[in-house]
Amino acid sequence: MSAHATPIPMTARRSGPLKGVAEVPGDKSISHRALILGALSVGETSVTGLLEGQDVLDTAAAMRAFGATVTRHGEGEWTVNGVGVGGFAEPSQVIDCGNSGTGVRLIMGAMATTPIAATFTGDASLNKRPMGRVTDPLALFGAKAVGRAGGKLPLTMIGAAEPVPVRYTLPMPSAQVKSAVLLAGLNAPGETVVIEPEATRDHTERMLRGFGAEVDVQETPEGRVITLKGQPELTGQRVAVPRDPSSAAFPVCAALLVPGSEITVPGVSRNPTRDGLYVTLLEMGADIAFENPREEGGEPVADLRVRYSPDLKGVETPEDRAASMIDEFPILSVVASMAKGTTVMRGVKELRVKESDRIDAMARGLEACGVKIEEDEDTLIVHGTGSVPGGATCATHLDHRIAMSFLVLGMVSETPVSVDDGGPIATSFPIFEPLMSGLGASVSRDNS
Repeated sequence: MSAHATPIPMTARRSGPLKGVAEVPGDKSISHRALILGALSVGETSVTGLLEGQDVLDTAAAMRAFGATVTRHGEGEWTVNGVGVGGFAEPSQVIDCGNSGTGVRLIMGAMATTPIAATFTGDASLNKRPMGRVTDPLALFGAKAVGRAGGKLPLTMIGAAEPVPVRYTLPMPSAQVKSAVLLAGLNAPGETVVIEPEATRDHTERMLRGFGAEVDVQETPEGRVITLKGQPELTGQRVAVPRDPSSAAFPVCAALLVPGSEITVPGVSRNPTRDGLYVTLLEMGADIAFENPREEGGEPVADLRVRYSPDLKGVETPEDRAASMIDEFPILSVVASMAKGTTVMRGVKELRVKESDRIDAMARGLEACGVKIEEDEDTLIVHGTGSVPGGATCATHLDHRIAMSFLVLGMVSETPVSVDDGGPIATSFPIFEPLMSGLGASVSRDNS
């Protein structure tokens, strides 16, 4: 079932060339952080371009539950009147984070050093995902978590009454864990230090500085060392959210694969910690031009001009690139199936603990569509032949990116591809259907 409704079976079929402008939604990672940092600030934060997918709406509701005033003024235009660092009130109700691993983990971090208790839950998918990777480092501050076996939701977090600063080395690349520790460090005295041996997306560090925190980042032999000075007074800001490169990946990859296509995707984030897919696509021979480079909301952005690329080749993605494209491997595996030759994706074990086991979900669905796949715990190998038979109904496992990836596959496979439930797409890309249809794609709901 979908996160919030009955299943929505969907099918994608071959169509003519994709043409036009793809106005993809705002970046989900930045939208979450704008709401949370606005709630931890003094004064008003105004946000434009906020992604209004269900994941972000759940974070907005959570910030209200902790005492902030969060108001929608129009499409993508919101304000947050915050309570300041350490000012969260104890919520009177359970905090339901829906499908959002980013939301729940960042919110846990934000409240972990305030002496309040909060109970968190989510949908069937989120309640299967591991939270110990966040609750373990938050325990170092003095917070306590009580929940189901394996640290799974629902669980109650009891914030530290007398938090202490922490020095923590990430055991695996995770922007969510890094961000949770940094947000917890805001209300701890002294300096909180996070060491990441492999760099992950850096939106939290950028935005913390923008709201007035002192954050120092050093590249060292042991990795990237991020030092946050605790107990700052954050001040409300104006945040312009750039367009989400993870959402842009779907129309971009569809245009690369559908003969005769040419589209423009304006204002997409080019943050180097999020750019791995686009680096990989260029290596495969994709015709993508990055036009009008500029900065918006502290983030580098550009307009993408994308043309059909008939001569895509298989490549190998190095392990150290995985963190910069971790959400894009599902759609990359679709591109790889239509490329000629073998694509080897290394360093992808994090995909096994996302909204679903994305390696297994993509491997099983691609196999059902006639693609030869190999996998192990940390590697996915796709043997592309330039065409895919299709014809399968693929299980999405409540995962929005799995659903959208297989619908893109259906746009280029020899026979249509269906998904058992397109409902979760609303969590990150609520306008996916009308946007793709507006470009010329044939995507339909099977029960409508």
